[in-house]
Amino acid sequence: MSIGYVASSQMGTKSEPTGRPSGTSSGSHSKDGVRGRFLVGGNWKCNGTIESAKALIKILNEGGPIPLNSEVVVCVPAIHIPLALETLRDDIAVGAQNCGVNNKAGAYTGEISADQLVDMGVKWVVIGHSERREGFEMAGEDSALVAKKVKVATDAGLKVMFCIGEKKEDRENGVTMDVCAKQLEPAAKLLTVPEWSYVSIAYEPVWAIGTGLTATPQMAQATHASIRKWVSENVCPDVAKTIRIQYGGSMKGSNARDLIAQPDIDGGLIGGASLKADFMNIWNSVL
Repeated sequence: MSIGYVASSQMGTKSEPTGRPSGTSSGSHSKDGVRGRFLVGGNWKCNGTIESAKALIKILNEGGPIPLNSEVVVCVPAIHIPLALETLRDDIAVGAQNCGVNNKAGAYTGEISADQLVDMGVKWVVIGHSERREGFEMAGEDSALVAKKVKVATDAGLKVMFCIGEKKEDRENGVTMDVCAKQLEPAAKLLTVPEWSYVSIAYEPVWAIGTGLTATPQMAQATHASIRKWVSENVCPDVAKTIRIQYGGSMKGSNARDLIAQPDIDGGLIGGASLKADFMNIWNSVL
């Protein structure tokens, strides 16, 4: 299968995808003029054969105009990145779901470095998802490692959806923000103020991921406001004003509009619904 890239003359020279179909946009540009466009990220997780990925890309390509105040990204399995970069409409950015902590090429078997993603043409990466922090029978990535990955990714020029969030027992015990703060602290120590401009915080209550449960808009707004306050006090007030905070707990077309209407919710990181035509209902919910 031809993947349609202009070949790099050497490692480290970015390859550019060719021939992506053009997308269309409509509407006005920004939410509030400060934080910019809503960020609607799709996380395909470990889903998709070549044929099903092609079918989903066809659905997205035929999904009609994307509102100008909505920035849309799909983070696909690594094996489908070339396909997405070749065939997905050009107004949807392509992202990865992870990158290595290594900041150079070398003997890191199984890893994909941030520089390699940039070289390929990838714009975004999801880092710190709860399924990598402690999921699928793995030892888990702790918050220090997650922060190092965020730093490596931003240094390479990737934009990062930096995931944080509490478990059900944390919510019930009233320690949601304590948990989120502990996940944010290592990154606050590593990142410079300018580097935060490459970061969106994706608040994902673990108890709502893939369960069908969703925080009420009021619950989500309260946590987002607390996260923004923490950033103001521990990073920089200007960063707090401009950083986008996505909601990522079972957002779908039927609840996206009420969630995104909240003043501190700047988009979503969507799992299951990003594998369906319902994903277009989410990007249109910003209208």
